[in-house]
Amino acid sequence: MANLLYAGAQAPQTQQKPKSKRVSSKWAAHALTFLMVFGPGLIVMEADNDAGAVSTYVEAGARYGTRLLWLLLLLLPISYFVQEMVVRLGIATGEGHAAMIYRRFGKWWGRFSLADLLLVNFLTLVTEFAAIALAVEKLGVPPVWGVPIAAVALTALALTGSYRRWERIVLFLCLLDLAWFAIAFRMAPPAGEVVRRTILPLAPVAGLTASWLFLVIAIVGTTIAPWQLFFQQSCIADKRLRFSDLRWARLDTCIGAVFTILVAGCMMLVGAAGFHRHWDFTDPAGMAVQLGVVFGPIVKNAILLLMINAAVLGTTAISLSSAWAYGEVRGWAHSLQKPVREAPGFYAVYALCVMAAAAVVLIPRAPLQLIILSVQVLAGLMLPSAIIFLQLLLSDRELLGERLVNRTWNNVVNWTIVVLLFALSLLLAAQVAAPRLFPNE
Repeated sequence: MANLLYAGAQAPQTQQKPKSKRVSSKWAAHALTFLMVFGPGLIVMEADNDAGAVSTYVEAGARYGTRLLWLLLLLLPISYFVQEMVVRLGIATGEGHAAMIYRRFGKWWGRFSLADLLLVNFLTLVTEFAAIALAVEKLGVPPVWGVPIAAVALTALALTGSYRRWERIVLFLCLLDLAWFAIAFRMAPPAGEVVRRTILPLAPVAGLTASWLFLVIAIVGTTIAPWQLFFQQSCIADKRLRFSDLRWARLDTCIGAVFTILVAGCMMLVGAAGFHRHWDFTDPAGMAVQLGVVFGPIVKNAILLLMINAAVLGTTAISLSSAWAYGEVRGWAHSLQKPVREAPGFYAVYALCVMAAAAVVLIPRAPLQLIILSVQVLAGLMLPSAIIFLQLLLSDRELLGERLVNRTWNNVVNWTIVVLLFALSLLLAAQVAAPRLFPNE
């Protein structure tokens, strides 16, 4: 008995682990949890640096040099706050964005938001394949071959029957965009100028013009797109994240936002290299060829391949957002965890979106660069309505409870974003209605 008491008294001391080991194991557990959660935030952000984004950011640099870098810095917190709301909504409900709009606002508004999403998504997919056509042509591959091959490969990418497998492939593609940093560094932009233009807003030399306004709205539309709201919430639901994963999902989204804005800035610096040389801009593929003459064929080929990579990222994410949303509304099985035989409608919508957009791009003499920029503007115009739905859902205490509902400061920030976006939309509408309101360059 005495031996047992003695052993019991000594047990806590013999079982106690050193403090450093406990701290180490705690950090290891946190790191493992983060790696399990990591993915949707980075993918939704970096996939938005798609082909349309490459065209828009490079054109911004080619036309205005570094004078629009400040806009990217302004859009960094905005893009994070918008997607952070999506994270909370997805974890709280375990459902996709389209399903939540149907449930809370009824069929009419649900159909409106779904039609809005599907239209913008399809037009955006056209821009992805337009960029692929431009890039493969400069690489010496006829678009009539390159575009269909890309469409088939993109369809196969989603037919893995495993969310994890799809996520790993797409995360690898996201990390390939690190090459933009090396290319921007190769352009050797003055560091002082970059920092100054990033911090201090500057109006264009020619003043507020129609083309400048058009490009600003295009940048807003390509940095924060409506499909991102639907994609990330469905992605979180498919990955089955829980309340305990919230802080790690927020960190994932923050990392994605910072990485995406930095890559966007690099794209703008690449365009600025043409601005400083007074080159005429037609499209990023043409600029890649011009830069190749100055900096060598490696730079040219790298930019063209990165254009294709951006289009692949954008296409898979945007097509999935459409397939998820449509599947949620129709009540179909809609998960990358399921094989094709268990979710045929979900995969059919994905494949149809990809193939139809590729077919449009193969129409002879289509004005591809104009289509790309115009779609980004359209996305910017439709964004306010998407954010209003999100804002109303996040203000619903009955749906989210006190823990996840928007705070007062959230509402102030979000409604400010909506007002600013509406102001930009009204300016563009005014320009269309009265073409002489703003001077042309």
